[in-house]
Amino acid sequence: MTQIGRELLVQLTSETESGPFVTVMLNTHVSHQEVEKDQIKLKNFAKEARKRFEKKYPEASWEPYQYQMEQLLASQPFWQTATTSVALIFTQEKTFIHRLSIRVDDQYYVGDEPYLLAIIKNSQFNYDYFLLALNRDSFSLYESKNHTLVPIALPATAPITLKQALGDEIDKKASLSHSSSEGNTFHSTVDKNEEEEIDHKNYYQAVDAFFREEWQNERRLPLFAMGLAENLTLFEKLAKNSYLRRDIQIKRSPNQLTREELQSVSQSMDAQLSEQEKKSYQKLANRKWMEQLADIKQSAPLGRISDLFISTENLIDGFGENPEAEYDWRQVLNHLANEVIRMNGNVYLLETTDIPMNKKILAILRY
Repeated sequence: MTQIGRELLVQLTSETESGPFVTVMLNTHVSHQEVEKDQIKLKNFAKEARKRFEKKYPEASWEPYQYQMEQLLASQPFWQTATTSVALIFTQEKTFIHRLSIRVDDQYYVGDEPYLLAIIKNSQFNYDYFLLALNRDSFSLYESKNHTLVPIALPATAPITLKQALGDEIDKKASLSHSSSEGNTFHSTVDKNEEEEIDHKNYYQAVDAFFREEWQNERRLPLFAMGLAENLTLFEKLAKNSYLRRDIQIKRSPNQLTREELQSVSQSMDAQLSEQEKKSYQKLANRKWMEQLADIKQSAPLGRISDLFISTENLIDGFGENPEAEYDWRQVLNHLANEVIRMNGNVYLLETTDIPMNKKILAILRY
């Protein structure tokens, strides 16, 4: 799960944020005509949400919510930086904007809690990490953001190329390998290939030293490496960086990758990390668990649940016996998610086949 996703979930379920909450889930676009349709959809959601809000909270004022929505409607930067979809959560004092990389059901919710299920699903199998694209004599750095690799600008002190890292040393070697004195020429006895291997090793040590001593990894994200197999083998042998992960590699040349090829690399990384994560879930089945909704409802507010798995098959419309009560089956699941996260538990929204024992809903107990 992404750090920003986890932090948002924790904040929205904390005592510092209070309802009523108005949540809008909206698929977004970039073309002018489609943006206008998105704006109209948000306006219509605002009108419908107001009706539900005034019915549910007759003592509260709608004005703060209306003002914040109008601010968003008039914000060009908001509509110009559209992603696949967006989650908008409004309180009387704040607007939370969380960009999503998944399609959502265009919908709105008004209640005592924010609607979190789409944010959970988006954060699931969505990883924050750095990727070191390593050549024999150069490197570049990328950060994974919402399933996309974004180039990172490095400081002038970074040994981006072998020449930058070992410039003086290389020039000195070149001078020593072919010098003359009083008409006599002297050649180095060190083989050229051996010199190149020494430079190769020294360069990778310089790269590793940069990441250990100068690089600011404030969020303590893992660092993965991409490169030819022989380069990765040498770098990992020399590296002492505690953030470097050796269990997953991308064995391909990073030279002149197109945007499409970078996206393919990102997908490959996410797929490998996802498989690791799915395997870890299966071990949870060895602990105490429950699958009856009534039992889960009782245990969630008591903090007994460490992990709650919800199948995406549950995300269907449902209105109970009385449609006028504005009941929604997803709201029941959303309330459980809020309760578990509020008590420092984890919530997963997965395909049934990825849930231990293929359950539609499963709670792993702390005790």
